[in-house]
Amino acid sequence: MRFAISIPQFFADGEFDPAAQRAYLARAEELGFDSGWTQEQILGSMPQLSPLETLTFAAAHTERLRLGCVVFVTPLHNPLHLAKYLSTLDQISRGRLEIGVGIGGGFRDFAAFGIDGSRLVARFNEGLRLMKALWTEPKVDFDGDYWKLEGAGMEPKPFQKPHPPVWFGASAPAALRRAARLGDGFFGAGSSTTEQFAQQVPVVREALAEAGRDVDSFPIAKRVYVAVDDDADRAQRRMAEALIGIYGPEYGRKLAPVAVTGRPEDCAQGLRAVTDAGAELILLTTLFEPAEQMERLAAEVIPLAQV
Repeated sequence: MRFAISIPQFFADGEFDPAAQRAYLARAEELGFDSGWTQEQILGSMPQLSPLETLTFAAAHTERLRLGCVVFVTPLHNPLHLAKYLSTLDQISRGRLEIGVGIGGGFRDFAAFGIDGSRLVARFNEGLRLMKALWTEPKVDFDGDYWKLEGAGMEPKPFQKPHPPVWFGASAPAALRRAARLGDGFFGAGSSTTEQFAQQVPVVREALAEAGRDVDSFPIAKRVYVAVDDDADRAQRRMAEALIGIYGPEYGRKLAPVAVTGRPEDCAQGLRAVTDAGAELILLTTLFEPAEQMERLAAEVIPLAQV
């Protein structure tokens, strides 16, 4: 079992402290976390830094920690720009980049980005195919429904060959099967319960077998919103408040019961359940007091979760 940690992104205007962020990242490496991850939220009232710039800062101040975003909602991006940005970040980090991708779901305001939301799967598939071509081919001829290139090259390629691992965020059966066909790993959402995740994992593994892919070389992970506190009620309350602040009252309240909260032994029990459901990597996502929470998770929760 491997454990990853969220990289702090929630800072109001003027609140970002570079020294504190550097200290957090250095400590994450010292504590032995496998990787550090960001999220993407472009629109919203909660102040959240962009994942790309946050990861670039992290790459400059770490040496071992792998770095990723779960997920980039790729239909919102021009795949040429995104491929270039990610290739550059993989070079800067000397091959430590992990890439999470997702379609985003129908609830997003795609019109705000000038995108027709009626054919999101087709746009997603074509964009990913184009990014992989730019990462791996010296010259790209591409005749798609959305993008067309002739003899186009993009240099430098990613540091990792053929390209950084591409994790799929997915929940619906069709999306899970798509992850098994086109991805390099599956990342369960923080908004899914452990029970839902336990139902998703067999679908992915079955699709891998159908596609003739090696199940053992296809990692499975899950994001877990977590809050550790000796006062279990306070942990639950603070997590609910944080989720409502990020996702709004209606959706945030629905997410609150999904989180793992409470005393160290409570959190460890919740994480063991995620492991039993099939996770090989758990992304511990804290939403308040990130440095303090990381210390307690490393010292008091992870050792119990590994028993």
